[in-house]
Amino acid sequence: MVDAAALALDLEAGGVAGVTISWADYNGIPRSRTVPVGSLPQVTERGIGVSTVSAVFDTHDNITYAHEGLSTPSGDVRLVPDLRGFTRLAGQPALAWSPGRLVAVDGSPWPYDPRSVLEAQVQAAAAEGLQIKAGYEMEFVLTKVSDFSDIEDGGEPRLAYQAPAYSPHALLAVDEFVADLLADLAANGVPVNQLHAEYGPAQVEVSIVASDPITAADRQLLTRQTIHAAARAHGLRACFAPLFTAAGVGNGWHVHTSVWRDGRNLLASSATGENRPGPEGAGWLGGLLRDLRALAAITAPSVPSLTRLRPGYFASAYQFWGVENREAPLRYVLGSPLLGADHANVELKVSDASANPYLALAAVIAAGLAGLRDGADPGESIQADPGGWSEQDRAARSVTRLPTTPAEQEEALTANERLTAALGEPLLGAFLAVRRSDAAWAADRSLDDIVAAHRWRY
Repeated sequence: MVDAAALALDLEAGGVAGVTISWADYNGIPRSRTVPVGSLPQVTERGIGVSTVSAVFDTHDNITYAHEGLSTPSGDVRLVPDLRGFTRLAGQPALAWSPGRLVAVDGSPWPYDPRSVLEAQVQAAAAEGLQIKAGYEMEFVLTKVSDFSDIEDGGEPRLAYQAPAYSPHALLAVDEFVADLLADLAANGVPVNQLHAEYGPAQVEVSIVASDPITAADRQLLTRQTIHAAARAHGLRACFAPLFTAAGVGNGWHVHTSVWRDGRNLLASSATGENRPGPEGAGWLGGLLRDLRALAAITAPSVPSLTRLRPGYFASAYQFWGVENREAPLRYVLGSPLLGADHANVELKVSDASANPYLALAAVIAAGLAGLRDGADPGESIQADPGGWSEQDRAARSVTRLPTTPAEQEEALTANERLTAALGEPLLGAFLAVRRSDAAWAADRSLDDIVAAHRWRY
C-alpha cells in the first residue's frame, strides 16, 4: 500500500505541483482531473468528483442521453487514483500521473467503470489458475507545428520527416525527440521493446514490454501522455488516430497476449512441432477467432477504424488467423530456439487508439478464456492474403469480411453473449449509445472530414 501522505510530502519537496489522475472513455480518449499535491491523501481516500455523463461523451464531446441509465445531467461519481501506477512525469517535471478508477459516491463499484471490467476478467482468469500477459505496439504520425492554432483553424499538418519506411535515417530529423522520448519512457517506468520508423509517412512505432493486463492498459495511457509531452517540447505533434489521411496507411495499436499456467506459456508450439499452439493455447486462439467480429466492435470501434480495416494495408479486413501473417487479424507469433518457446503470443491487429484499453483487454481475455474452456478449434492457418481471393475461394475457407459499418459492428457485438456478459448490461448500453452518437455525427460527412475531425482526439 502506497502511503499517500508521505508521497505528497516527497513530491512537494521535489517541486511537483500537481497530480493528474487519468482514465479513458468509451472512445479511447484519455480524460483526467489534476489535483494539487497537498490534496493527494484526501483524494486517494475519497476521490474527486466526476459527472456521470462522462460515460456518454462521444468522440466529438457531444453528450448523448440515449442510454436510459444515464439519461439526465444529474449524478456524480468519484475518481480514485490507483497509486500502484503512480509516476512522476519526466517530461512534465511539475506534474505526476496516476491511473484512476471510477466508483459510486458511496465507494461501491460503478458499473460503467472500464477498469473494473478488466479487473473482473483478470480475476476470472486467476480463478482458473491462469495468468495473462499483454503488450502494445503503438503507431503514430509525427507532424511539425509552430503552434497548435494552424491545425485547429483548419490548416493542413506538415509531416515531421520524409524518408523511406523503416530507414535508419528516417528519424534523424526528429533525433532529439526520439532520444528524449526513450529517456522519458524509461524514467516513467514504461519498458520499451523497440522504437522505429514505420511504413507510413512520418509514422513511428513504439512497442511496450508485456506485463499483466491492468499494468498494460495503464502503461498505454501513460505512454500516450509521455509521447504528447515529448513531442510538444520539440515543436511536434503526435497523431494516434486510426487514420491520419483517408487514403493513407492507418495507425494500429496492436495487442499481443499470451496465457500462462504454472509458469508455462500455453501458446508455445505443440509438442508435435506444428506451427500452432498446443491444445489449451489453440483454444485461446480459437476463442479470439470465434468472437473476432464482436471483438472488433470494442477494439476498433470508431468510424475511421472501419475504413482502416481494408485489404492490402496490413490492417486485417477478414476473419482468419495466420502464422506470422501480417495481413491476418490474429497473427500467431512463434517461439524459436533463438527467442525461446515462451516468446509465443497472439497479436490482435484489429485494434487502434479509439479503443478503451481496459475494455479492449477485458474483451480479449473474455473471448480467449471462453475458447480455452470450450476447446475452440481455430482450424487451419492461412498464410496468404484472402483479400486477393475470389468470393468463392473465401467462402470455401469460411473467410468472412469483418464489419464495415457501425450497424454491422453493433449487430456483431449485441449477438455475442460472451462479450456482452463481460461488459455488463449497463456499460454495454452506454457504450452502444456512444457508438450510435458517433455514427449519427458521421452520417452526412465526407470521409476526409471524418478523418480530420478524429486526427487529434487521442
